[in-house]
Amino acid sequence: MDKFLIEGGRRLEGTVRISGAKNSALPAMAAALLTSEPLHLKNIPRVRDIITMGRLLAHVDARVVTPDVPPTDLTIEAERISGAEAPYELVRTMRASILLLGPLLGRLGYARVSLPGGCAIGARPIDLHLRALEKMGAEISTEHGYVAARTPGNRRLRGGHVVFEKITVTGTENVMMAAALAEGETLIENAAREPEVIDLAELLRKMGAQIEGVGTATLRIRGVSSLRGATHAIIPDRIETGTFLVAGAITGGELELAGCAPQHLAAVIDKLGETDVEIRCEGADRLRVRGTGKLVAADITTEEYPGFATDMQAQYMALATQARGASLIAETIFENRFLHASEMVRMGANIAVEGHQAIVRGPTPLGGTGVIASDLRASASLVLAGLVARGETIVDRVYHIDRGYERIEEKLAAVGARIQRVK
Repeated sequence: MDKFLIEGGRRLEGTVRISGAKNSALPAMAAALLTSEPLHLKNIPRVRDIITMGRLLAHVDARVVTPDVPPTDLTIEAERISGAEAPYELVRTMRASILLLGPLLGRLGYARVSLPGGCAIGARPIDLHLRALEKMGAEISTEHGYVAARTPGNRRLRGGHVVFEKITVTGTENVMMAAALAEGETLIENAAREPEVIDLAELLRKMGAQIEGVGTATLRIRGVSSLRGATHAIIPDRIETGTFLVAGAITGGELELAGCAPQHLAAVIDKLGETDVEIRCEGADRLRVRGTGKLVAADITTEEYPGFATDMQAQYMALATQARGASLIAETIFENRFLHASEMVRMGANIAVEGHQAIVRGPTPLGGTGVIASDLRASASLVLAGLVARGETIVDRVYHIDRGYERIEEKLAAVGARIQRVK
């Protein structure tokens, strides 16, 4: 198991280029199963989850081609799909594997997907996906850890009226992909509005899908008999962007973030502004962050987009340990997403967790020690804490961070951090 060794106390300065969004690339790759023609994707991040999704696609005999130049391009050819199963040995490390269910069911009329694994941040049930697909004519059963779905006689799905009782990003994406090849019209209400959902909708439109209401809570999809190939560039990763905004702020440094999408981070930028962090846009795809060294406390509540993203909660907690006053952090999306708090307390942070809320009192000096990452975003928050801690911090289980951040230690080292990967 790799670890990160961090020597804190160094101001970060320089330019960081933001990678493509992992949470946009994964459904885009799954969408390749909807067509027999090649799908060309650009700005793909080289992270562990992308590799896993590539293996899943190869398992059903799709051809995944990664050119040497540029390494961020990817071509997927799914002319013939043999088999429609996503096995546990591939699925167990990544929850996004459930995204194969909709495309396989939509194109073939049947699919068998293992119940997904991934980060241990609380229950993320897929029953919302399954009930929605049942409304479109699928017959679904779960047994021995697998979801088996098919349409009677392996016919096409039919359009249906789907009302999500709770906003679900992957549920919206799954149903949107399935509906693209269904007979008739599908209406999705209470749909997710995240930029990643919009990005998938734009890709499906390029492939010939008929989708209305993109970016709103109501999507109307008229199914077509077939989809074509397309070329599509993945949007920048807003969570990586937010993480580096915090990195610049927490170290009192100054970073330029290139190739980002500032419009996707309005809530995070506004909240960091309340803590006296200076952030300004320098063009359509550039942000500059400067830490003033005088952070002040501010409360946050995680919400679905366009609110403050739950995937930025852990990073914000690291920042709050260095802010003057008490910050109240309310987590409304996942019930078990404060696992990083106890590790920060071991570093000297003053954090009290009560149910879905945490109170962080600062500023408190942090001291380097050994910490264990529990999930993807928690690992990023512990790296941020290590950047300002006195002495040496060792972050264990960094395979979590490798799932969603592309060469984060190299990017940090390039702007002045003392961080290295060790075995």
